Amino acid sequence: MAIAVETPRFLSVKQVAEYLNLHEKKVYALVSEGKIPGTKVTGKWLFPRELVDKWLLESSHGGLLSDRLVLAGSDDALLHRVIPRLADQMRSRALVSFTPIVTRLGLELLQAHRVDACCVHWGPAEESQMRHPALIRSFPQHRQWVIIRAFRREQGLILNRSVAERHSSLEQLLHADLRWVMRQQGSGTQRFLREHLGYHGSEPCSLKSVAVAHSERESASLIAMGDADATAGTRSAAREFDLAFLSTGWEAFDFVLNRSIYFRTLFRELLSQIQSGESRREADRLQGYDLAQCGSMVWSEG
Repeated sequence: MAIAVETPRFLSVKQVAEYLNLHEKKVYALVSEGKIPGTKVTGKWLFPRELVDKWLLESSHGGLLSDRLVLAGSDDALLHRVIPRLADQMRSRALVSFTPIVTRLGLELLQAHRVDACCVHWGPAEESQMRHPALIRSFPQHRQWVIIRAFRREQGLILNRSVAERHSSLEQLLHADLRWVMRQQGSGTQRFLREHLGYHGSEPCSLKSVAVAHSERESASLIAMGDADATAGTRSAAREFDLAFLSTGWEAFDFVLNRSIYFRTLFRELLSQIQSGESRREADRLQGYDLAQCGSMVWSEG
């Protein structure tokens, strides 16, 4: 009588190839692409069987069975309120998280399969259907991605109130002796500032930079604490910190994600949460939001 051999808890490359009925070269290819969960121990790859099973289920069912939703990319005040509410709703059944960094780094993490979705903003709302696809086409996996509208938001300059009382236009602000907070490279906000400075024949290097912030909230907080006078940002961030705001227009704030994630239950729940009455009331309090197009697919190359 044959004796059943239990599959080990940790699999070698050969064992995981047999377990998944794949060639060993294919396993190495999946590892190099960051697609299969594994870890290198003393020079050899090991694959936790439990995580391999979860990865296989998610791949087979388009992400419907996944118990996590990890977002990264551009910062946003409303999203900081929506994500905790969704996480509280899910309780211990799922992980929902948001790491505000910058648009480009978020896309790099999406490309590396480190996150499930990236939040992007890359110019005026009326140009977003051209700019956002152009941006993501620089990433090899873009054909597997879609762009889903989150909302539109008002963009401009966040200012110390005393500064706003003395200077009422962008041109005046650019020629005033102000302390500016800049954003790091790859930020949609820094791109916005560079473009508007260009319209007035100026560049970021012409401004007196006193700090480089790594999120919109950090930028606004530096002004609120008196460490700076001006920065680029959204009306909602200015409202959070009771600062003055000079509007320059509206931009699109979108989600970039793999097609399979679009059908994931948690992502659908996120869109529902953004469109809920509670989130709409929060958006009205923060000011500078338009949720009319939330959940619409604005780009797909397939």
